[in-house]
Amino acid sequence: MEDSPQPNSPSSESQRIKAEIERFLKERLQSKLDKLKPGDQEAQQKLIAEHQPAVWIPDAARRGEWIQQVSHAIKFTHPSADGSSLSSTGNASADALELGTHSLAGKGVPDVVGNAAALDVYKFLRLAVDDGSFLERAISRDPAFIEALSEYGAEAATWVEKFAALPNPKGKPTSHKLAKQLYWPLGNGTYHLLAPLLSSPLAHAVYKTIAEDRFSDAAKAAREARRTGKDHPRGYHDYPKLAIQSFGGSKPQNISQLNSERRGQNYLLASLPPSWRSAAIRPPLNTETVFGRYFEQRRAVWRVVEELREFLSRVLKAKSNQRIRDTRHQMVAVLCDQALQMAAELRELEPGWSAGAECRLNADEQCWLDPARRLTDEEFAADYRRGDWKDAVCLRFANWLNGRLKTDKTLFGSPEALEWKKMLGQELRMLREELSDD
Repeated sequence: MEDSPQPNSPSSESQRIKAEIERFLKERLQSKLDKLKPGDQEAQQKLIAEHQPAVWIPDAARRGEWIQQVSHAIKFTHPSADGSSLSSTGNASADALELGTHSLAGKGVPDVVGNAAALDVYKFLRLAVDDGSFLERAISRDPAFIEALSEYGAEAATWVEKFAALPNPKGKPTSHKLAKQLYWPLGNGTYHLLAPLLSSPLAHAVYKTIAEDRFSDAAKAAREARRTGKDHPRGYHDYPKLAIQSFGGSKPQNISQLNSERRGQNYLLASLPPSWRSAAIRPPLNTETVFGRYFEQRRAVWRVVEELREFLSRVLKAKSNQRIRDTRHQMVAVLCDQALQMAAELRELEPGWSAGAECRLNADEQCWLDPARRLTDEEFAADYRRGDWKDAVCLRFANWLNGRLKTDKTLFGSPEALEWKKMLGQELRMLREELSDD
């Protein structure tokens, strides 16, 4: 009687590998079948045949020659650059204060470049069983992996050789006319020609860290605790003036695999000199709207409001002429400009100030006056993107102005004030366009 395979024996391990391969192919097949038109039996049978292990694995080994595992992809510099992408763990002797690929200490996620039609091969090689990825098993010529691929050892060994070549460079390193190139002086009229390349594993690590700090449940809970004045076991991180750089347009997979996983996005941290902040700028706290005492305390605002109220009282019964219309337009335009100037000043404050417990501003004015908060607050970002806050801000401005200009002589709901309403509507449309350009 033969002994049954032990858990760590090659046969037992190869069975687990084979099961993982079958699961991968079944998932991949189902995703393609779901996209077919109902009743397309011919296409369905073709896909089923293509995803049989005996068919898909040798085809994957063939297509694996179309891609390369790298750390620095040249197409981040320009999508049409055809030079070499390189693989490097960075400069191990670099100073600890210098940031680079070496900072990942060999733990960065490698990237893959090449024909996007073969990126599924890399997904296959990233599969792992018993803490060993298929690529690692291929490089070490693991007997269990070879046994799982095919019952014919020589055939499987050939496929493993091709899979193991994924990290190997494709020919001699070359640059390209669309790549960045720098002449670095060495003295005596000699130079090194340098070709700076973006470290995709480093960019990926930064992206994942920032995404976790911005949108994870723990970070959201910490921010909510701060808003409500409660304790929280962990803090949170803010990234003021964060920018997003896009690679690849609508086809980020043409740049690299990791770029595709990031949906083409790369975070850029602010690298700016300190900006001067006037001590006079203070946030509008403990008020539901800035269109009140906060806005009216600006000298130009209350002065123009007084002059406009007096002017409207004088000309209300007068026949409208160009001089009257121009004067009204100019005065209201000054008030619109003051509103935009106030917003610009408040945006110099630390992003997220409107999330504090003392801020009681309505949500529309929070979107207007603290737009950078959307970079760290996903729920706030959703409100900001809807854009209806712009119309609401304009309406609040109009209501405030009408309220301040009403007197016994100037009742803006009367038929005599229809022209005033029309003119104010024109100014509000211009204000709305200014908000849209922010």
